[in-house]
Amino acid sequence: MSELRPTTTQNPPPLDVRLGCPAVIDPTRARPAIDLLSPLTIEGVTFKNRIVVSPMCQYCAVDGLADDWHLVHLGSRAVGGAGLIFVEATAVLPEGRISPGDLGIWGDQHIEPLARIARFLESQGTVPGIQIAHAGRKGSCEPPWLGGARLKPTDPAAWDVVAPSPIPFHDDDPAPIELDHAAIDRVVEAFAAATRRAVAAGFRIIEIHMAHGYLLHEFLSPLSNHRTDEYGGSLENRFRLPLRVVKAVKAEIPEGSPLFVRISATDWVAGGWDLEQSVELGKAFCLAGVKVVDCSSGALVPHAKIPVAKGFQVPFAATIRRESGVGTGAVGVITDPHQANEIITSGAADLVFVGREMLRDPYWPIHAEQALQKPAHWPIQYGYAVKPIKS
Repeated sequence: MSELRPTTTQNPPPLDVRLGCPAVIDPTRARPAIDLLSPLTIEGVTFKNRIVVSPMCQYCAVDGLADDWHLVHLGSRAVGGAGLIFVEATAVLPEGRISPGDLGIWGDQHIEPLARIARFLESQGTVPGIQIAHAGRKGSCEPPWLGGARLKPTDPAAWDVVAPSPIPFHDDDPAPIELDHAAIDRVVEAFAAATRRAVAAGFRIIEIHMAHGYLLHEFLSPLSNHRTDEYGGSLENRFRLPLRVVKAVKAEIPEGSPLFVRISATDWVAGGWDLEQSVELGKAFCLAGVKVVDCSSGALVPHAKIPVAKGFQVPFAATIRRESGVGTGAVGVITDPHQANEIITSGAADLVFVGREMLRDPYWPIHAEQALQKPAHWPIQYGYAVKPIKS
């Protein structure tokens, strides 16, 4: 049995995370204390702590292939003590990349370079995860350090982008190609094939990217989905492709490997995707066998006013966890170990995803152990350097 939190009037209902839905429990039964550094078992996978390295794009692959940069970048975070590390958004099709420098998993040639990373992460006691993605209308762009603009159609590195409806991300961008039914089927199969390759590469956790304005988020939001067929209009119809992808991916995952999904809990724009719809999606995910929803927000439209602040997205994780019954991960300007610990001890989320702070400090989990006055698990190779110097 996985760990369960006591029921209180403030906290979400306790979860049996093996099932992913609210557990029927005896509230008088004693339960162990849970904090940021507690192990967590979901189905057949145990994380040594609740700290997750978020998928963070590096935009430096060639032909989608992982290289030494990706190994060292992710490997250093494993040495730093994270319980789960996600490889960045990895495109299921060449046209599903954000930029020409994105990682890919659309061909068998991508398996072994990714497997090298997964093997090293696991050797350090970290669970290897990968986020599989399709950029939709936000593809074919420069890397951020060149401005991130859409590549000109005449650029030899550019490609035609696709979307649920021919609505560009920026008004002055060329309109994306609207996916027909055959193309939608191809996307579903691409996610399934990507999952098979990810499993072959040794990844224990697959996360489907449905956030940040990329293709599956575009289908969910009424701002970007103006379709009049069975993939548009009603909430049920807008759920259709994301749930088809969940079903296709789950069919390729071995028993005992939990499925994660990242969503944007709100577009931050009136009339767009919002928290209420996210709760309903969480319920559908729960029934479909998704174990954790990684709760981000925004990035569907460029004009959204997002109130970025310390922990500003944590309430989304708490609400979705409480009202839908699915496990959640909290993200968004989480920088301090005490802040992260409170997210777990309060019952707001089951996992804490740390992104930019982990770029600044790959040893953040070990420093969190020290800040929370727990034994610091430095690698044995560093032992002589971290011991206090005797005078």
